[in-house]
Amino acid sequence: MLLTPETVVPRLRGSFGRTYLYAVETPTTMTLAPADAAHGTVAVAEHQTAGRGRLGRRVWVDEPGTGLAVSITLRPSLPVARWPELTLVTAAAVAATVGEGAAIKHPNDVLLDGGKVSGILAEAHADRVVLGIGINVGLAPWPGAAAVDRDRVELLVELLERVEQAYDAWAAPS
Repeated sequence: MLLTPETVVPRLRGSFGRTYLYAVETPTTMTLAPADAAHGTVAVAEHQTAGRGRLGRRVWVDEPGTGLAVSITLRPSLPVARWPELTLVTAAAVAATVGEGAAIKHPNDVLLDGGKVSGILAEAHADRVVLGIGINVGLAPWPGAAAVDRDRVELLVELLERVEQAYDAWAAPS
């Protein structure tokens, strides 16, 4: 099933994704949302042609319809010095979404039974953070990778809910 707004938005359980940008193919979801995108804007693509990992080390490879490529725009009110924490906050939410057998490989990967199932890229801009999340679904695209065997729509809906809850807990006054 495609991750179109008509399919995903009615199933959302939180506020993330209420502004939902969708592309069949894009170089990267990290650039789909405009600079003035609202907090919680979600950008999703069926296929990325130039998704990348932290420090540009790895191209995130997927076959159309087999991965989950999503970016979330955040507008944190906490000091910029705290923004790097969002990578681990997000990794914990991704691991919880992936489920049993998932573990965080510091600082930005999630492993499933020892294979890389997800990568997280957080890019800070002047007034926002864009979180890029790639999850292998149904197909491990390279040796040493792993994949989640779940419906992509339900995986995305759960992911957005968990990332929103983790973000809210992180941003809450202590």
